[in-house]
Amino acid sequence: MKWLSEFKKFAMRGNVVDMAVGIIIGAAFGKIVSSLVSDVIMPPIGVLLGGVDFSNLAVTIKHASGDTPAVVIAYGKFLQTIIDFIIIAFSIFALVKFMNALKSKAETAAETAEAAKPAEPTKEEQLLTEIRDLLKDKKQ
Repeated sequence: MKWLSEFKKFAMRGNVVDMAVGIIIGAAFGKIVSSLVSDVIMPPIGVLLGGVDFSNLAVTIKHASGDTPAVVIAYGKFLQTIIDFIIIAFSIFALVKFMNALKSKAETAAETAEAAKPAEPTKEEQLLTEIRDLLKDKKQ
């Protein structure tokens, strides 16, 4: 039972739950980007390159014979995966850069608001002010 309770404690920590949510969202984001690349970006690129469909690009090492399938190197699918990766990496870079810019603006605004406040006098200054006031009252 101790092992089960330790696992429950581990699984319910905030970092693990946040990581799980990130992985699930990342998988969904990957599907969106894959669709964007294969359905939106690659067709115009294929037309520009003379109707080439990257997913069908392959080199046949050994042709099919009987029930044995052909042995091929599907480098078109590999190119597609590389393009997917570059777009995903750029999207994440842009998102992180945007979030850092927002964070920087918020920190700058907080620093500006903090600098606009007059500084509280130190205890020594307060004490000296009281002594000064007492001395003024004594002279009068």
